[in-house]
Formats: sequence, structure tokens, C-alpha cells
Amino acid sequence: MNRIFGTSKPQAPKPTITDAITSADARVDSAEVKMRKLDAELMKYKEQMKGMRDGPGKNAVKQKAMRVLKQRKLYEGQRDQIMQQTFNMEQASMATENLKSTMVTLDAMQSANKELKKQYKQVNLSKIEVVYYEMEDLLEQANEIQETIGRSYGLPDDVDEADLEAELDALGDDLNLEDEEVPSYLQEPEYVPEMPSAATELPSTLAPTEHPPELANAPMKLGA
Repeated sequence: MNRIFGTSKPQAPKPTITDAITSADARVDSAEVKMRKLDAELMKYKEQMKGMRDGPGKNAVKQKAMRVLKQRKLYEGQRDQIMQQTFNMEQASMATENLKSTMVTLDAMQSANKELKKQYKQVNLSKIEVVYYEMEDLLEQANEIQETIGRSYGLPDDVDEADLEAELDALGDDLNLEDEEVPSYLQEPEYVPEMPSAATELPSTLAPTEHPPELANAPMKLGA
């Protein structure tokens, strides 16, 4: 059957807006290249006319320059038109991309909205309030326990801070006085006895004992 009736050729994909912009940019570049060549030719004819006198020769060169200038104007208008088309296509492309981005954002927000609704269905606000108040009570009890444990004993509650500061200052003066005092064993004595300059005679109690005369002349016996 395909041989009899034939088959339709596959259709080529339609060019996208990006392809159209690329093609337009290439045409703009081609027009600018041609314009630069014509500018160089115009400069050459202009230099020729500067050194020529008025007459048929100068008029002929002038006519050539006029034809080149017309061609340049044609390419310039074509370039400007293509550039305007490119600008319009770029705006359309940006609008399309922004719309796609907006649709993606909208889909994401819708999915998040559905998920939040599911989660909120599982949440009981009354239970949350009960847990919150219980936690608040527990924290208050913990603070009371800490205050009770850290309570000081034996200290009066009605002590004036001004009196305490005055007592603290006086205590500091007393401590300074005690630090400045020198211990008694380091103080110099008020009276120091003078040392004798020469040897003195021993007292009579320390003089050598005198033997009686009869014992002094008696011979000493050796042995028993």
C-alpha cells in the first residue's frame, strides 16, 4: 500500500525563537561587513576627489561615490530593521521564559500547599497548647529548685548595702595596718648591754682553792 499511495515525508521541526534570533544576528553581521567594505571604498573616492579639479573626471568619481553611498544606506537600513526584529524576538523570548518560570513556581507552591494541608491535619492545636503550658510549669519548677538549692544560710536579709560597703572599707584599712606592722622578733631592742673591752678578773668564787700549809708540804703517796 505504501508503494501505491506513497508516504508523507516527515515534517522538519519548526524553528524556535532562539533559532530565529541566531539567524537574525548572522544577517546583521553580514550587513555590517558589507558596510565596512563600502566605507573603505567611499574613503578612496573621497581622497581621489580632493586632488582633482572640477570637471568631467571629478564628476565621474563623484557618481561612483554616490552609488556606493546608496548601497551603504540600503545595507544600513536592512541592518537596523533586522536588529529591531531581533530585539522584538528577544523580548518575546524573555516573556516566554518568565512565564515558564512562573508556571514552575506556581506548581511548586501548589505542591507545597497540598503538603502543608496534610501536615496541618495531623496537628492538634489543643495538644500543642497543653505541651507548651506543661513545659512552662516544668521550667518554673526547675527555677524554684535551683533557687532553693542555692539559698544562703545564716545571712540576714535586711542588711543595708551601704553598711556593708563601709564595713568592707574599714576592714581593708585594718588589714593594711596589720600588714605594715613588723613582728616583735624583727624589732630592734630598746637597750643593748655593752661588751667589756678587756678581760675582767674572775670573781672570788671562781679563784683556785688554796691548800693548807700542812697539806702543801706533805709528800704524795703513790699507790695504796
